[in-house]
Amino acid sequence: MRKPSRPVLCFIIVSSMLLVGVSATLGADFKREVIYQIITDRFFDGSNANNNPAQSAGLYDSTKTNWRAYWGGDLAGIQQKMTYLAGMGVTAIWISPPVDNLNTNIPDGSGNPTASYHGYQGRDFKRIEEHFGNWTDFDNLVTAAHQNGIKVIVDFAPNHSTQNNAGEFGSLYDNGVLFGNFKNDTNGYFHHNANISGGGWDDRYQVQYFSLFDLADLNQEHAKIDAYLKAAAQLFQQHGADGFRIDAVKHSSWGWQYTLSNSIYTFGDSFLFGEWYQGNTADPLYHDSYKFANKSGISLIDFPLNMAIRNVFGSNAPFLEIDSVISKEAVDFTWKDDLVTFIDNHDMSRFLSINNNNNRLHQAIAFTLTSRGIPCIYYGTEQYLHNDTSGGSDPYNRPMMNAFNSNTTAYQLISKLSTLRRNNPAVAYGSMKQRWINSDVYIYERKFFGNVVLVAINKNETTSYAISGLNTSLPAGTYSDQLTGLLGGLSLSVASGSGGNNPVNNFLLAAHTVSVWQFTEGAASPAIGSIGPTSGQPGVKVTIGGKNFGTSTGTVKFGTTTATVNSWTPNQIVVTTPPVPNGNYKITVTNSVGQVSNEIQYTVLTAKLIPVAFTVNNASPTQVGDYIFLNGNTVELGNWNTTWDGAIGPMLAPNYPNWFLVAGMPAGKTIQFKFIKITSAGAVTWEAGANHTYTVPTTGTGSVNVNWQY
Repeated sequence: MRKPSRPVLCFIIVSSMLLVGVSATLGADFKREVIYQIITDRFFDGSNANNNPAQSAGLYDSTKTNWRAYWGGDLAGIQQKMTYLAGMGVTAIWISPPVDNLNTNIPDGSGNPTASYHGYQGRDFKRIEEHFGNWTDFDNLVTAAHQNGIKVIVDFAPNHSTQNNAGEFGSLYDNGVLFGNFKNDTNGYFHHNANISGGGWDDRYQVQYFSLFDLADLNQEHAKIDAYLKAAAQLFQQHGADGFRIDAVKHSSWGWQYTLSNSIYTFGDSFLFGEWYQGNTADPLYHDSYKFANKSGISLIDFPLNMAIRNVFGSNAPFLEIDSVISKEAVDFTWKDDLVTFIDNHDMSRFLSINNNNNRLHQAIAFTLTSRGIPCIYYGTEQYLHNDTSGGSDPYNRPMMNAFNSNTTAYQLISKLSTLRRNNPAVAYGSMKQRWINSDVYIYERKFFGNVVLVAINKNETTSYAISGLNTSLPAGTYSDQLTGLLGGLSLSVASGSGGNNPVNNFLLAAHTVSVWQFTEGAASPAIGSIGPTSGQPGVKVTIGGKNFGTSTGTVKFGTTTATVNSWTPNQIVVTTPPVPNGNYKITVTNSVGQVSNEIQYTVLTAKLIPVAFTVNNASPTQVGDYIFLNGNTVELGNWNTTWDGAIGPMLAPNYPNWFLVAGMPAGKTIQFKFIKITSAGAVTWEAGANHTYTVPTTGTGSVNVNWQY
């Protein structure tokens, strides 16, 4: 969120017998999925029994004219539209935060009632919002989704509770029992800082510890808050949730979130991605964002690419803007294919509000579903849903779903490209290479070993372009448009070349068209395209996705150590992280006939992660651009790395020259560590003296307070 206005249990029980041939993909490999984001209250009213519940009466508007009230959409409504979603090729739904939200009316400036219909003012993280239903409704939704091959992603907002200066004053409940209150916070469950404002949006301390829009900011370093939030996430896992979208990851303690993701992955299979708002790759905290995504176990929603998509297709910027973002993020993000890509969402104007042109929307959809990353479609996009009041900004970007027509071009387009994503691993796992570009035309190639997809988009409304000099990795032959002409596509003829550069016969790319061509290789050596989670301690289950693993069980190695295989299918393997020393490992798959795959990286942690607050007093003096970092003798401490990306930090200095940082440390282990200064030029200054030592608690949270050694 960027502003406040915004099951029958389904488990696979694995015995000691090896499971072979399980067809359902696991949450840890989301790269083949198509996500559909739903504002639960605005999708479909499946039961009028929960429209105006006694617990929070008066917050429902049956006329649907008060845009800041509940309108009746609920979990039962989503369940009833599961066939519609499956027909569109949706394989995962991201639902609004389903937890019990603010019960009281906080009138707007004109005296009109307002409600937390969007779900981002949680008061009880262990109960379901009564306007949406109850736990039975949630369980029924999960069951129906899984029966239709659809995963369920819970929007989880651990940064805050409710408004801190009105209504319930941030009151937090634990399954109905009052836990704490912002106004009378004798236990220190909340941070009591001002709202983030001005330059604070680029300040590492303010963005993590100040308040968002008067919302009561939770102190995740407090042992009880830490345990409460992790138990709440685990509760949703127990009820069958397949993944979590973590709200406002930029605004919670970054180090604490390493431990949140580790807690979720330790409990079971999942996929996590978070909201880190930034305008582009020049954002002041962009480096922090990709360091977080690379190491925390939480991927990100791809805002830089989103802005480029909106500029190129919505405002007619040249395609070079998209190509530049793709190239930049390919270098910076270790797990770029796990970034969640999108055209619009609940915090911005819908695409058709900035450019009411269905051709451009179709092109943007086609790009999002065929470019690298996991595509997410905002509810109603396939029905051309938009309301342009006040430019279509919040709350007018959240209208009631207006139709469920499966014959629209957008619906059919999403369905076709979802099928391609599932059938050709180049879309899910492949590299992305620009093959031909000008201001209006973008031709790019996805390639995963011998699997290839080539996409050509011309966004000009009137001008056709003669395409010459185009090369591709597609083998020689003739290829039909995978969209079967839905967006004016054409066939393609490829001649023989060399080095992965086969010449394409010259052709005319018509105005406002999209063509998609593909090739899927036959039998080949095993190929790894995905691993999830990307880190974990011994005992954590790891999902490996790819192709050509075979039907018979082979072996998986972490370096030279063979791991225990839990399940094995031609495209997916689940293994247990073996008891090896902490560090970074290369994982390989060997199939039953001895063919060995490519390598993929995995970090073996020392133990389950515990949040520890480190403070160093009177640290070495710094100039603008210099920062203090933490490093030490385990992989969680960077293994004595002295680079910006390898060390832990930068630390925060609200009380300079004292610096602090929360970091995930291995439970029950004695660690050795030191603090270093890294200057803006990369020069490193170590503190003197012997290594500090600390024994991490086995549960809860920890803290360390030492002086810089001169």
